[in-house]
Amino acid sequence: MTQSTANTSATTTSSATTAAGTATPARLAEDTSQGRTTIAASVVQKIAGIAAREISGVHSMGGGVSRAFGAIRERIPGGGTGAANIAGVQVEVGEKQAAIDLDIVVEYGAGIVELARAVRRNVITAVERMTGLEVIEVNIAVNDIHLPDADNGDEVPVAQPSRVE
Repeated sequence: MTQSTANTSATTTSSATTAAGTATPARLAEDTSQGRTTIAASVVQKIAGIAAREISGVHSMGGGVSRAFGAIRERIPGGGTGAANIAGVQVEVGEKQAAIDLDIVVEYGAGIVELARAVRRNVITAVERMTGLEVIEVNIAVNDIHLPDADNGDEVPVAQPSRVE
């Protein structure tokens, strides 16, 4: 005995992509005759941030400025929620696809190429599994390396002027 399922398609009028960080409407993930499911860009940001931090070798997320503001926010009662949870993660979410940009700080000694592959794979898997959106790209920018002796508050300069491009 064979069963057939009705495949409904719907047209939508919402815009295709927006940058995260602005008040954007939730995006369409599923539209059926039984109802509509929408997913906010901030949800995709949080999923991607959590998935990236799950990989061993990722010390923190965000560039220097966002990490500094995050440290200040964590000291303020109630300030450690919301935007602090998604520092270093920017997303563009369309109706069926998402693009993700990550800024990460890696632990010294971690293989950056292998780490980036693992982070990319984990983020894509988590976002696609949880949202149903197709992740078309995950761009990773390694902004810093965390040195073990930098935990005592002394900053150790890592960046040197480059002689090569």
